[in-house]
Amino acid sequence: MKNTMAIFEEFKIRRIYDEKTEVWYFSVIDVIHALTESVNPRDYWFKMKMESPDGKMRTTDTASAEVLLRIIQSIPSPKAEPFKSWLAKVGYKRMQEMVDPELSVNRARNNWQKHGNHWRIKQEKAL
Repeated sequence: MKNTMAIFEEFKIRRIYDEKTEVWYFSVIDVIHALTESVNPRDYWFKMKMESPDGKMRTTDTASAEVLLRIIQSIPSPKAEPFKSWLAKVGYKRMQEMVDPELSVNRARNNWQKHGNHWRIKQEKAL
């Protein structure tokens, strides 16, 4: 599984890609934070969540895009529609990369260069 970050407006959304099932899973807490701008989005989620049979609450919850759309529909927020559009764009980019692997390679190269430049700047400041 590959762990990456996506940005919706100014909010960071953690996500992970399961290569076996070819499904993206997104952090529910991060999505709720982006939609509600709640100081503590985890509380918002826990109020909607049930305890597991062993009585414990899980520390990290994720959802596929399909489930995430259902969650988004249940949260009254003016950001729901823009978030759905953003989610569709994220999925569309992945589909484009599957059709044209060069896009994926170029994205990886650009990210590497960004991180490489950042690393060099930190090294120069340390000297």
